Amino acid sequence: MIALIQRVKQAKVDVDGETIGAIDKGLLVLLGVEREDDTAKMERLATKVMSYRVFSDENGKMNLNLQQAGGSLLVVSQFTLAADTGRGLRPSFSGAATPDLARVLYEEFIAFCQSKGVTTQSGEFAADMQVSLVNDGPVTFNLTV
Repeated sequence: MIALIQRVKQAKVDVDGETIGAIDKGLLVLLGVEREDDTAKMERLATKVMSYRVFSDENGKMNLNLQQAGGSLLVVSQFTLAADTGRGLRPSFSGAATPDLARVLYEEFIAFCQSKGVTTQSGEFAADMQVSLVNDGPVTFNLTV
């Protein structure tokens, strides 16, 4: 399971011209689910995302996690993160989870974060989405478990 996280001042996701999820300060999470992923991996990654210290403290050091900084999450499914780009000029998606498994783990990820008290918005699984963001930094990390 892969989470590409970007610290944002604001972010939103639109489907068919309508905003379906939006946050101010927080993290945009592009979430990729791989074939071997399960609920245990999802919980470890979600905990890591919420606990990762990427927000500045009073001294300008990245010492605060999402909740300490008062931020929110916008979670967007992104199966292309599971692509194998090691050979050739076309990505292979053989390592990506099936749509059924990916949908379940994506929805569980969102529910898990919400259950921990984090304000969490989301995109729409398997939809053609337009994601807009204002990067804060920019600060971007690729997290895996």
